[in-house]
Amino acid sequence: MTEGAMEAEKAEASAWFGTLRDRIVAAVEALEDEPAAGAGDRAPGRFVFRETRRAAPDGEDAGGGVMALLKEGRVVEKMGVGVSTVHGVLSPAAREAMRARGVLAPEDGGTFWASGISLVCHPRNPHVPAVHLNTRMFWTSTNWWFGGGTDLNPAIPYEEDTRHFHAVLERALAPHGADEYRRQKEWADRYFFIPHRGRPRGVGGIFLDDHCSGDWQADFAMIRAIGEAFLPAWLPLARRRAAQTWTDADREAQLLHRGLYAEFNLVYDRGTRFGLASGHDADAVLMSLPPLAAWA
Repeated sequence: MTEGAMEAEKAEASAWFGTLRDRIVAAVEALEDEPAAGAGDRAPGRFVFRETRRAAPDGEDAGGGVMALLKEGRVVEKMGVGVSTVHGVLSPAAREAMRARGVLAPEDGGTFWASGISLVCHPRNPHVPAVHLNTRMFWTSTNWWFGGGTDLNPAIPYEEDTRHFHAVLERALAPHGADEYRRQKEWADRYFFIPHRGRPRGVGGIFLDDHCSGDWQADFAMIRAIGEAFLPAWLPLARRRAAQTWTDADREAQLLHRGLYAEFNLVYDRGTRFGLASGHDADAVLMSLPPLAAWA
């Protein structure tokens, strides 16, 4: 691949992640304008945008992004949608980990470029399922990969909601391979699992990492399909459940479930570890954590 083609593809991917963020932000703000149980006279929530930067040891520009954050809304208690484009040199630990996974060639010096979108929503109503989305593109001097996925994390699960979420994802992935949904669902079941609790953090979704088929356009089309499936998969559930009233017991169940979510993100999540180790804005990396959580 020529350097010109590489740069064009980087620009295309980075622009797409920003477009997806804007679509999601608009849809969630429209949801905030609708009636919601327990909202009282609370004003509809609005996202606040701020720039984020990756810190480079030498002080040179290492990229950054924009984080959109909504707090204390009618439906959403806390939701972050961050987009970033960063570059630099992988730490020795990161290079070792990537070589262990077989995705970094021995001769690769460790320079990297990465762009992606990361979203986590912690709703106010315990019946509205929390949700996560992350898709990303990663380049080194010798190759490129895509990764990420989405999963549903209800504090109070509803079987019909789980079926809907997975059905939308399965339809989205069908054009990209007859076995693609099953492969990514099984990967998500393994990845979004909390070993020290012996249980998953939610009801699953899809996940992939280090994905490079050799056809950049085909792989990017699949990543776009995952992003485009997010709103039809989650928004109808949020709209339906936001109308339900809840009890103190429901709220306690929600806070305990958020504790599981925090444990996974701090201990096991690869994106959190990479973001902090690579010097990215810590508040942007940790925006996935819930505003309140509880442990038994």
